[in-house]
This record gives sequence, structure tokens and C-alpha cells, in this order.
Amino acid sequence: MREKKRLEGLLATEAELVRRDGDISAYFDLAREGESVDSDLRHEIQALRDLVDRLETETLLSGPNDALNAIVTIHPGAGGTESQDWADMLLRMYLRWAERQGFQTVIYEYQPGEEAGVKSVTFAVNGEYAFGLLTSEIGVHRLVRISPFDQAKRRHTSFASVFVSPEIDDSIEVIIKPEDIRIDTYRSSGKGGQHVNTTDSAVRITHVPTGLVAACQNERSQHKNKERAMSMLRSKLYEHELEKKREVTKKIEDSKLDIDFGSQIRSYVLQPYRLIKDHRTKMEVGDVDRVIDGDLQPFMRAYLRMRRDEKGSVQ
Repeated sequence: MREKKRLEGLLATEAELVRRDGDISAYFDLAREGESVDSDLRHEIQALRDLVDRLETETLLSGPNDALNAIVTIHPGAGGTESQDWADMLLRMYLRWAERQGFQTVIYEYQPGEEAGVKSVTFAVNGEYAFGLLTSEIGVHRLVRISPFDQAKRRHTSFASVFVSPEIDDSIEVIIKPEDIRIDTYRSSGKGGQHVNTTDSAVRITHVPTGLVAACQNERSQHKNKERAMSMLRSKLYEHELEKKREVTKKIEDSKLDIDFGSQIRSYVLQPYRLIKDHRTKMEVGDVDRVIDGDLQPFMRAYLRMRRDEKGSVQ
């Protein structure tokens, strides 16, 4: 069924390309006859450009797990409230990006900050190529701004790390020994509504040999939270093993920086000027508000092109 859906999508895309090409040719014919079609023609050309950009992005997503759903975890760096607020801003940015793509999101764990922001958040992004697209976001994100929490209105620098793993399906077997895990339960916390519970229903599972942790508080029952946390742990372990294999076969590219505060992949500068710069691809965007509101596709495409070019140079 998955292959059938993929092939149907290819046929639909081919039909759309043919249709848009025909529409643009028709508008040029009308223009030659003296008709005023500037606005319609510009609209069709932009629509075709957007379609080609999307198709190029999909051709760059050829990894074995790129088409899978993604599990995203955001952690603030040192700096207390400043970094926790920045982590919350990143959460909003990714949720808005997912909404723009027509993807569904589910927050599995949300640990609020003491004054503002979040101490930790884990959420799923469900959609075709979600993991492949979000691999561009793995690493440390740096924010420079005038702090809203500083009465002296001084400029502050904040950091937050983003980690992404594929949500593996039942076709991939990951064996977890019972003696290798530790299960803790605790009371859910969050902004309210369905994320808050009055019983110790939240579950945190630690894989002792690797130190990997998965937690879930989204469901109302402890059993469902445990089931979801185990699923996330399997995904993290799978990605962990893949990373170990990659390290054995080749050196990690410079763009695959460790999640270490000081090796940021992207800087978001709001003061004294406004600019977002990706330090791997060197791409810069001055419309800061648009990016923070979820327009991440240009950065993702630039990263995927860079990854393709690096693989080609290695071969």
C-alpha cells in the first residue's frame, strides 16, 4: 500500500507538471494575441517554481529513513529562563513549520520552565519525509536578542539543542532487554488541558547501557504512556546504532557537529541587526519573523543540497 501510494503520487505530480506547462503556454499564446495576462501568468510561473522546488527537495531525500515520521527533542542550554524561553520559541517554530507542510504533530512530553519557556519537550512530526527534512535541524541553535527578562535591557545570547530521530515502524526490529531499562513514573506537567493529570501516569524509560531516555506524559493512562515511551526508545536506539555504524565507515562531516554549546549550526540575531545565518551552508535570511514563524524550507533545501554535494565529492 505504501508503494502504491508513492506511485500514485508520482503519476499525480507528472500530470500536474504537464497541466501547468500547458497553462503557461496558453497564457503566452493569449499574450501574443494582445490579451492582458500578466497577473495570471506570474501566478502560474510561481506555482510551477514552487512545485519544482518541492520535487527537487524530494529527490534529495534518498536516505533509508528519510520518508519516515520524526521524533524531535528540544533542550535549552545554560542560561536558565533565557534559554528555556528560546527552546519554547523553537518549539513554536517547528510546530508552525509542520502546520505549513500539512503534517500532524503530537507532543509526547512537555516540562515547563520555572518562569517561562520549557526545560524539555519531545514531540512527533507525522508526515511524508518529515525525518529527512528535519535532519537539517539537528544541532545547537543560537539566539541573540535584547532580553525581555532583563530590566536593564541588555543583549543576551541563548542556546538550545535539537535532536531528531526517525519513528521506526514494525518492519524494523529493535530488541530491548528488560534488564537494560529502568522505568520511572511521575506526575504529568504542562500548560493545562489534556497534558495535565492528577495521578503518576507519566512514564520515563532509561536505557542504562547507552543512557538514552524516552518519556511520555501525553496519554491519560500509565500503560499507554509506557507503550509510547518504549516506541520512542526503540527509535532512538535504532538511530544510535546507525550513527555508530556511520562513525566506523567514515568520519562525521563537519556539518554533523556534536550537540555542544559553542558549535552552533544556526544563529538567529534579533539585535543589534536582524539576520538568520546557517553556519554550514552559509545561507542568510534577513526576514527573521518569517523564519521564526515556520518558513524553514529554504534552509532545509540548502542543507540537503550541501549534503548531496559532499557525498558526491567523497565518491
